[in-house]
Amino acid sequence: MIRFGKVQLDLNDPVILTALAGLAVLSLILILLVVVVLRPTRIPVQLSQQLRALGSGQEQLRGNLQTVSDTQAHAQTQLIQSLEARLATVQLQMQQQLAQMQERTNQSLHGSAQRTTTSLTQLQERLASIDKAQDNITKLSGDVLSLQDILSNKQTRGAFGEIQLNDIVSKALPKDSYTMQKTLSNGRRADCLIHLPNPPGPIVIDAKFPLEAYEALHRAQTDWELKSAVANMRTSVRKHIRDISEKYILDGETADGALMFLPSEAVYAELHANFPELVRAGFEARVWIVSPTTCMATLNTMRAILKDARMREQAGEIRKTLRLLHRDVELVVDRVGKLDTHFRQARNDLEGIGTAAERAGKRAARLDNFDFEEVEGADGPLPLAPVKGAPKG
Repeated sequence: MIRFGKVQLDLNDPVILTALAGLAVLSLILILLVVVVLRPTRIPVQLSQQLRALGSGQEQLRGNLQTVSDTQAHAQTQLIQSLEARLATVQLQMQQQLAQMQERTNQSLHGSAQRTTTSLTQLQERLASIDKAQDNITKLSGDVLSLQDILSNKQTRGAFGEIQLNDIVSKALPKDSYTMQKTLSNGRRADCLIHLPNPPGPIVIDAKFPLEAYEALHRAQTDWELKSAVANMRTSVRKHIRDISEKYILDGETADGALMFLPSEAVYAELHANFPELVRAGFEARVWIVSPTTCMATLNTMRAILKDARMREQAGEIRKTLRLLHRDVELVVDRVGKLDTHFRQARNDLEGIGTAAERAGKRAARLDNFDFEEVEGADGPLPLAPVKGAPKG
């Protein structure tokens, strides 16, 4: 590499080498011409020889330059072909790698698409489940609001408690063992009257309960509201217990106790957890507080009492039926004995018939063995014995 100011000359370039060689030849020719001009008296023959030698050297130099140029072109051609072959190989390898990469990318995208589809399907199913649960929650919220509307009204709340009580009683007792909305002799109407035998006698179940005090108790936020709600709760429940005791416990008509039915397990748990004195007040007034669960257990006990009472009522009829059954069994035994006697007589008759048949068979066999030709002889056949009972001829 030769630098002349801002110009750079690459000595490996054939064009630059040729230009430098030509410049050198021209410089040599100019030098020789200057020598010839400055020395005209010198020997022209030598100059002519030198000029010819110089021309021959120029021709040889031109041939060498051509050879170098051809060699350089051939090398450049081979280099280009080699580069093209390598480029084709690299391009083929790159195409194969690109194809493999594309295939792996497609597989990865396909797997990702499948996983995405599966995830979306599962997400859609979960969203559908959530929508269904939301619908159920919405429906349940509506039911809760309806229940709140029912419980907010005294009449509807009483009807709700009566319906729940009717459902429990109808599942636990026979239909003829209770009466709904029974009017007593004092003009009071009982929600349910269980027809128990004496003792204890018919018992009343009341399904009405002052729920406002319980709701106020749970809505209380300050200490003053809490104290007021607690006092109201005690007063309301005590009054309700007293009303049940006065209205539904009648001497000679009902049992000496009654049941106060609470249509909510929460109210029942609240009374027993935080108001035990009210439960004791119910015991003292012979008013038993029951929830849906304890009411079912109590009614099952009543069903056992009813069953036992009905069995005692039917005990005389059962004994009478047993006596008749015993007489029928004795008649059957007597007739079986008579039938056995007939069977023995029939068996004896069959044995006698068998013996007579066997004897008749033996006699028939002897008759079959007689030789009538030898018995006849010369005097003719022997006279046969007359058969007993045969007519005389």
